[in-house]
Formats: sequence, structure tokens, C-alpha cells
Amino acid sequence: MLNAKKMQSKKQKSIKMSNKFKNHKTMRNTILTSLLLAAILIGCSDKNQGQAAPPPPTLPVYAIQSATTTTDSEYPASIQGTVDVEIRPQVSGNLEKIYVDEGAFVTKGQPLFKINEQPFREQLNNALASLHGAEAALINAQLEIDKLTPLVQNKVVSEYQLKTAKASHRIASANLDQAKAMVGSAKINLGYTTITAPVSGYIGRLPKKQGSLVSATDIEPLTKLSDVHEVYAYFSLGETDFINFKAQYSGNTIDDKIKKLPPVSLVLADNNVYAQTGKIDMVDGQFDKNTGAITLRATFPNANGTLRSGNTGRIRLGIQHDDAILVPQSATMEMQDKVFVFTVNKENKVTKAPITIIGKSGSNYLIKDGVKSGDQIVLSGIDKLQEGQAIQPEKSNKIAQVINKK
Repeated sequence: MLNAKKMQSKKQKSIKMSNKFKNHKTMRNTILTSLLLAAILIGCSDKNQGQAAPPPPTLPVYAIQSATTTTDSEYPASIQGTVDVEIRPQVSGNLEKIYVDEGAFVTKGQPLFKINEQPFREQLNNALASLHGAEAALINAQLEIDKLTPLVQNKVVSEYQLKTAKASHRIASANLDQAKAMVGSAKINLGYTTITAPVSGYIGRLPKKQGSLVSATDIEPLTKLSDVHEVYAYFSLGETDFINFKAQYSGNTIDDKIKKLPPVSLVLADNNVYAQTGKIDMVDGQFDKNTGAITLRATFPNANGTLRSGNTGRIRLGIQHDDAILVPQSATMEMQDKVFVFTVNKENKVTKAPITIIGKSGSNYLIKDGVKSGDQIVLSGIDKLQEGQAIQPEKSNKIAQVINKK
């Protein structure tokens, strides 16, 4: 009986403990569920706050206006001295002396080279000897005439002998003239052994060295001499550019138009602009059938010798455009070899528009099509814009200021 009561008591305690454990588990699950719901609600609240639309960016906007402006177009140019002379020998012989060095400045008449003169001096001596013999023969012929003249008058000898003597005199006189010419030719050849500068200028390369055998028929000259107190810059215009170029200036002929052309600038190889402006003074008579271009020449002063023959550069030519549309380079972006701007519509939303560039004026592009007068474009901050994005326009007068300065 006692054992049954004990077992019943243990059973009741076990049931109470089981119920108590279940209550604790239920409460814990309830708490965890509540915490999880709270976390989800907080997360959703933060997410909704993060997705709130930011205010549209404030960006400078300008309404495009047409104006008259001048664009600078650049054309590759090759530079030559006003006089580029090939120095060649006029007689053959050994190059005995070289008086100048490469790159040296020489004046007109200054000796440059010396060819061995000994053979030519001997030719001169031989010619002088022939001259003296011809002079003696002429004297002898004259003496013969003087001897026969009175004898003919006295009819001691026939007149035929006198005529023969006079003919011999004429032959001797001709031989004397020939001898004098030979002496002159020998002196000229002797003079050719000293080669002098035909103009003042700068010496080019010296391919021949002292002791070399030189000849007038050599393919390569002794050197090249460039007179660069003024230089010529040759450049080419395509047919369309040349037509537009001519249309800007009045005049019935090309010569009349050339007189009214403005000065041009020369951009050197280091992208610096040459200090002196030049003047276009020649237009070629015809287009090159291979390139479809015509050559023009501009002359630049070069008193300091800054420019040399063989230099390269770019001629910067100003061309006037009426009703031009200018867009700052900073307002454009390049993508896949195309240039775009962002236009702004009445709802202040932007649209990416492709443009065609035909020139450059300062820091602005000259636009052919893609935008027109009255269109509004975004001037800066375009790198983060998206198609159809709304902005807060801020008016700018940047373009107007640029145009007014032109």
C-alpha cells in the first residue's frame, strides 16, 4: 500500500515537471517569434527609408544661341627655306679641303670646299703657252704682210702672194682668239676648284669626306644650303575646304583674294605657337589628282633662325562661320566614336543627343547638327547622368560670354 502511494506521488511530480517545461518552451518560442517579427519590421522600415527618391541634382543649363564666330582649322605643313640650294662640284677631282661644318651659318661668297687644283692649274699653263704661240704666229703673219706689201706695189712679187699672207694672218688671228678662249676656260675650271656659298644660310649634312673623289655627275650633292631668314610653310586644303575658304573673301581672282587674307599662325611640333604670324602668298595652279588637294604657301619671318628647312608643323587657319552653333567641350561626352550632349526638355528631363562636329573655336566645338538654336543643354556634371533623369536646371551664361569674346 505504501509503495503504491509513493509511485503515485512520483508520477504526479513528473507530470508537474513536464507541464512546467512545456510552459517554459512555449514562452521561449513566443519571445523568439516576437523578436523576429520586430527585426523584420525594423528591416522593412530601413529599406523603405533607403529607397526614398533623392532630390534631382542641380546642374548648369544653357539655351543654345547662334552667333557669328571664327573657328581654327589646322593643316599639316612642311617648312622650307626661301632658298634651298644643292651644292655640287662643277669639275671632277679629289676633295682636298672642307672649310665648314654641318649646321654652320655661312655668308654669300664664303669658301665651302676645295678640290685639288693642280691638274687645272697645269691646264691653265698649257693654255697660256698656246696663247703665247698664237700671239707669236699672229706677229709673224703680220710681218709677212708688211714685207710683201711694198714688193707687190713695185710689182716685184705677184699679188697672189700678198693675198696668201693676209689669209695666214686671219688664221693666226683666229688661233689667237681660240687660245684666249682656252685660257679663259682653264681659269674658270681652276676657279671651280674653290666652291663658295651662292647665298647666305645654314649648311646641311656633309656626306663627302676629305679625300673623296667628286664629280659634277654625282647623284648626291656635297651638301645643301638653306637661306632661312624667311621660311615657306607648304600645306594642303581639300576641295571642300578650299571652296569654303575662297567663298569667305571678296575678289575676282585668286590673287585678289590672297591680298585680303588674314595672317595665319604656325603651330610647331611641340604644340607651341610660333611667335611670328605668316602670310599666305601662293596658291597652286591645280589640284593634285592623287590626293584631291591643292597646295598653299605661307611665308613666315625667321630672323632668329628658329625654323630650319625640314621642320614640320601645322598651319592654323581661321575660318568665319555665320549663325554658328557652339557647344563647350566640357558639355560633351564621347562614346563608341560618337560625341553626345544632354538636352533638357520642358519637364526638366535629360536626353542624350548625338552631335556632328565640324570645327573648333577655342574651347568650344562648332556643331553641324544634333542640336539647334533654342535647345537647352547641360553644361557640366554629365558623367553621372542617365537617359530620362530629372534635374534641377540652373541657368548659365557661359556660352554667351565665350561668343562675345570672339
